[in-house]
Amino acid sequence: MQHSQSGESPATPETPRPSSSAAGQPGTAVPPESAPAGAGTGTGAAGRHPGTAAIPGYDGSTSPQPRVAEPERRVTRAGMIWVAVASALVVLVLLIIFILQNQELVQVKFFGLEGAVSLGMSLFIAAVGGGVLVAMAGAARIIQLRAAAHRRRVQASRQR
Repeated sequence: MQHSQSGESPATPETPRPSSSAAGQPGTAVPPESAPAGAGTGTGAAGRHPGTAAIPGYDGSTSPQPRVAEPERRVTRAGMIWVAVASALVVLVLLIIFILQNQELVQVKFFGLEGAVSLGMSLFIAAVGGGVLVAMAGAARIIQLRAAAHRRRVQASRQR
């Protein structure tokens, strides 16, 4: 609790706030005797919430000072590549553990070919095959979108 300089206890409890060098800025503690008139009368926001008269803009009497915005953190290509490589390494470690824990041989038949492969390796090959199919479908869609964008650019340049 803050006390006035004369040693009297304040009429309304104040929440201790870190003081700053400039008066009237957010976070500056204001003694109760310098609070705006009518703050302790029981009306308005300050009456409902004791100690809020010191917060600029809370009761509508003063506008808060604009704060200096933190600089934006920009996402860089190097950062994205680092995250992708780190994620890929984690996935590869998990795959290695999976393959090592599933060494039982299974019989695999595919288009007349037949052989025995470890269970972990066969599931890994199936997952890679599924990933190749998804990549092919994604590449086809990207080609479609680029062709459509190229057609729109050509039509827009003809209309000028």
